[in-house]
Amino acid sequence: MSRYKDEQCRICRREGQKLFLKGQRCYTDKCSVSRRNYAPGEHGQKKAKLSEYGTQLREKQKTKSFYGVGEKQFRRYFEMASNKKGITGENLLQILESRLDNVVYRLGYGSSRAQARQLVNHGHFDVNGKKVDIASYLVKPGDVIKVREIKKDSSIMKENVEALASRPVPEWLEKDIENLSGKVLRLASRQDVDLPVEEHLIVELYSK
Repeated sequence: MSRYKDEQCRICRREGQKLFLKGQRCYTDKCSVSRRNYAPGEHGQKKAKLSEYGTQLREKQKTKSFYGVGEKQFRRYFEMASNKKGITGENLLQILESRLDNVVYRLGYGSSRAQARQLVNHGHFDVNGKKVDIASYLVKPGDVIKVREIKKDSSIMKENVEALASRPVPEWLEKDIENLSGKVLRLASRQDVDLPVEEHLIVELYSK
């Protein structure tokens, strides 16, 4: 699957807000949005008025960046959301929140979603006792996510556990810090998603 490999801070500057793609760095003075709060490029400081389509497109691009999802996969998630009962936009966010890399991040075992995705891909986690190294794996209520025994002593895991101990865990998850595990109590609701996303704009874009 294709992956954005350019400087991640450029994405935040393009959207004009922090997307927290670099974890703890985003909370420091080194954050590019704090230092240069304008879009990258030669004409970045010029304010351009977006059309209705442009506003919808930027919302979709921003949401994709939040979760680190490519275009094909994002469209597939939208189709899944459309086929489910309920509000399509809220279904879409629920699916995105259910990704294993996002759950690992929400539990505080990854400093950013990008790092959480890398940890999952490198086989750091079990789901219900079985190794899962697919970041896009969708968890279900009752699933138990646990750091694998052979990975518990890794320097990056120890660093994350210590540095992210105070990060709040959403109500739809339960964290067991002693066993380096977590449990999915239920699927995320719209109220659980704390990201500045206007999902109705994405629905409008895909409905054209």
